[in-house]
Amino acid sequence: MARFALFFLVCLYFTTSQSFAQDEPLKIGVAGLTHTHVHWILGREDIGDIKIVGIAEPNRELAQRYATQHGFSMDLVYNSLEEMIAATKPEAVTAFGTIYEHLEVVQTCAPKGIHVMVEKPLAVSLDHAQKMNALAQKHNIHLLTNYETTWYPTNHRAKELLDNGQIGALRKVIVRDGHRGPVKIGVNEEFLEWLQDPVLNGGGALTDFGCYGANLMTWLKKGKKPTSVTAVTQQLQAENNPKVDDDATIILTYEDCQAILEPSWNWPIGRKDMELYGLTGAIYADNRNTLRVRMAEGYDGFSEDISQLEERPYPYNDPFALLAAVVRGTITLNPDDLSALENNMTVVEILDAAKESARLGKTIHLKN
Repeated sequence: MARFALFFLVCLYFTTSQSFAQDEPLKIGVAGLTHTHVHWILGREDIGDIKIVGIAEPNRELAQRYATQHGFSMDLVYNSLEEMIAATKPEAVTAFGTIYEHLEVVQTCAPKGIHVMVEKPLAVSLDHAQKMNALAQKHNIHLLTNYETTWYPTNHRAKELLDNGQIGALRKVIVRDGHRGPVKIGVNEEFLEWLQDPVLNGGGALTDFGCYGANLMTWLKKGKKPTSVTAVTQQLQAENNPKVDDDATIILTYEDCQAILEPSWNWPIGRKDMELYGLTGAIYADNRNTLRVRMAEGYDGFSEDISQLEERPYPYNDPFALLAAVVRGTITLNPDDLSALENNMTVVEILDAAKESARLGKTIHLKN
């Protein structure tokens, strides 16, 4: 009896300890502050699922500015990623520097078993992406990519309706993303320095906003690659974007449908919207919360239903909640999921093909 009681207590201890450990906030390190999407995590409400344990940023003035804005201590700030990791032992790192630096972040973190989430897109090139993928596989880390549109309830409802056959077989998708341009919307100097750099950002509007449509389309097609990519780029604001394209149209062809992606720094308004056209109807994800469904009636008539959608439930409403859930093992991503590495490898392959198509003035055919 005494031996059984002792065994029970030992089991209870380890079960309780494991449960407590899983309830502990995920220790996150922030790599860089020059990507202004970093305000997403710095300004996030503390709900106990994550804890920022360190920030790697050599620009002390920028770090102090954000420390004042968000109320964190400069004691969290280190001059390098290596220094921050050694001092704080994060479980995961979120990358908020240049897109070119994503590879370096993974090269530093993966051998240490530290999981990584980068801001879109995954990488500046397929070469970088392949190296990142190899490191993630070798060292068994999660490597996620974050997009604003991943958290839009409208996009998820649109896919649900499509998968349920609401509008029949999919034939055409149009995705429009962008704004008036980094200069015109007043992007801060630290972000602007690399956002308009063809090396550090991997391109201009084509890269910055073309990745959204490529990501969504890969998700809608359940991971399937397009058979061809055709792209045209222009520079309509040479005075503001002297080194990169600021307008692009990308056509993706599949065996049974077509997608038109329209990334631009020349829209008069900020937009991230998607249109799905099937054989019997159309779905319009106008923004984060407004969804319209039009069903065909007769030759040119239609009925329309408009919905205002509520936010998605936790942890599907926030990148850092999802990151914590994936690292803790409570959520397993499918390869075609919006944040998944496999999806985003395809995204970078599409972007590389689009840049090559625009450069050569011809269609690029992808190998499946």
